[in-house]
Amino acid sequence: MTKFQLPTAAPLLTRKAWSVFLLALIIVGVVAPVFNLLVPAGSAFHLSDYAIALIGKIMCYAICALAMDLIWGYTGILSLGHGLFFALGGYVMGMYLMRQIGLDGNYKSNLPDFMVFLDWKELPWHWTLSDSFVATVLLVVLVPGFIAFVFGYFAFRSRIKGVYFSIITQAMTYAAMLLFFRNETGFGGNNGFTDFKRILDLPIATPNMRMVLFVITGLTLLGFYVFSRWLVGSKYGRVLMAIRDAETRVMFSGYSPLPYKLSIWVISAVMCGIAGALYVPQVGIINPGEMSAANSIEIAVWAAVGGRGTLIGPIVGAFLVNGAKSWLTVTAPEFWLYFLGALFIAVTLYLPQGVVGLVAKIKAKTLTKKGGAA
Repeated sequence: MTKFQLPTAAPLLTRKAWSVFLLALIIVGVVAPVFNLLVPAGSAFHLSDYAIALIGKIMCYAICALAMDLIWGYTGILSLGHGLFFALGGYVMGMYLMRQIGLDGNYKSNLPDFMVFLDWKELPWHWTLSDSFVATVLLVVLVPGFIAFVFGYFAFRSRIKGVYFSIITQAMTYAAMLLFFRNETGFGGNNGFTDFKRILDLPIATPNMRMVLFVITGLTLLGFYVFSRWLVGSKYGRVLMAIRDAETRVMFSGYSPLPYKLSIWVISAVMCGIAGALYVPQVGIINPGEMSAANSIEIAVWAAVGGRGTLIGPIVGAFLVNGAKSWLTVTAPEFWLYFLGALFIAVTLYLPQGVVGLVAKIKAKTLTKKGGAA
């Protein structure tokens, strides 16, 4: 077996793609906040605080969908447990935000309110670094990455794959959810963390802070997209796709699939953890419900609806599905789960390449007709 090699140098994007990326970067980082600041609040073109928070939340979901595409679309590993990594990143950020409340809480204590209510006298050991923003940023990466590494190492080393791997990822997520529901673990029980006041000693509920979080989330999504594009275009990415298509042949060619599968698994988990950390201050709450099996399945649905193995497809899918969810849960909440199930079945049967694949087919047919007419 050959030793695992880091990705070789590959062009990040084509010249045209770089132009599109820079345009998106300018729009998200400069034009959107400045335009929203200049447009009067009563104008139809002004984004309300609710709209900014909603779009920011969906961009966090889009990062998760992009992470799912790396392991499912390009490596052929279907995870039904990525909601765990998303929640872990959210809980790490939530712990920091709870410590920021301090004496502003209902109980005027340095302990979070729920700990005072439960008659806790001191912080648990795992809250030790929660008052440091730098340590929080590091733990947002390290905690999901470490859990993913340990789980993935034993799973991939045992050559568990296919539906069996999907089942154990869901079992792992469900077990973690039950653990976080317990009050004695120090994670707020079924209520989780909420009522955040400040971040970096700045008020968190102001329009300016919401716009800052919106911009940071958008830039993070763009950064992860470019990183993913480079990753799949490198030698490392080609090996991942070879593992997806014929893992046995990859082994016979002298490559060990374990380090490749394990590394992309950890990378995708870290991406979800960062998305969770960006999600919590924008939504204002994190609880064990984020670890539910349904949430992890939804991540796979976003990737499938948009189009697996395309990178841009899962991002589109996340916006389409969550946009429909935001509308349906207001107008007809009882039909949302039926709609989600029907959507997944329809995509599986009639749109195996997702929305992006459908658009590509229509474009190809149009070009063919024009060529025939010429």
